[in-house]
Amino acid sequence: MAQQSIQIEVIDRPEDVVEAFDCACKAFGEQAHDAIWMALNPEWDQVGPAGRPRAAARLVEQWRRITYDSQGNPNTIFLKATLPHPTNNGRRIIAGMAIWAQLSVVEGHGDPPSDDLRSSLDLEALYPGNESEQRYLCQVHRSFAERRCQVAREKATSEPPSVMHLQLCASDPTYQRRGVATKLVQWGLDEAQRRGGLEAITEASSMGRHVYARLGFHGEGQDMEYKVDSEFQSRDKPPNLFMRTGASV
Repeated sequence: MAQQSIQIEVIDRPEDVVEAFDCACKAFGEQAHDAIWMALNPEWDQVGPAGRPRAAARLVEQWRRITYDSQGNPNTIFLKATLPHPTNNGRRIIAGMAIWAQLSVVEGHGDPPSDDLRSSLDLEALYPGNESEQRYLCQVHRSFAERRCQVAREKATSEPPSVMHLQLCASDPTYQRRGVATKLVQWGLDEAQRRGGLEAITEASSMGRHVYARLGFHGEGQDMEYKVDSEFQSRDKPPNLFMRTGASV
């Protein structure tokens, strides 16, 4: 299936967020077994209303809470990559998704980044009464977001004082190696250029970093170190590398 048949569009319906979440479940859950993603979405492989639909509903709520910068641009963009349905002419299926976010510590120029997971996620609702799991996720997230927050602060004196952050990129394994992820990432890079030549940043998994490198990202240092309590040291923590493009002019 040629790349030309892939369409990238901004998601504007909650139903598409739910369908796109299925791509993330297949990529991060079934294929990569990403321990951190699965811990943040513990219902991803469960059936019934309290299962995957509940996890998808949290993503829908994130989509509904999108804010806007002083120019009227959405600070968060949910994207879908669609392909023609193999048997139903005229219908398209979601083969991948991405979430791009404009971040800034300067008011009006993007959402402020945070390394405090509790600021964006109700951990007590996710893990009722489980202080240990809540603490683990907070520590992992703080390590994961540390460099992202540092770069956003460094950009405070730049013009514009913002960065474009690739928060998530997932393609259904059935449609991988067909250019889905490439087009989702390129859309965000083009949008960063349109918004004044913003630098793009991301935390790249082992699976995704080769795609990002082809599109101009370069790794900064080694894979991130997760700073967690000793009781969590033996837990599986997938390798992630902070990558950035450099400012575009």
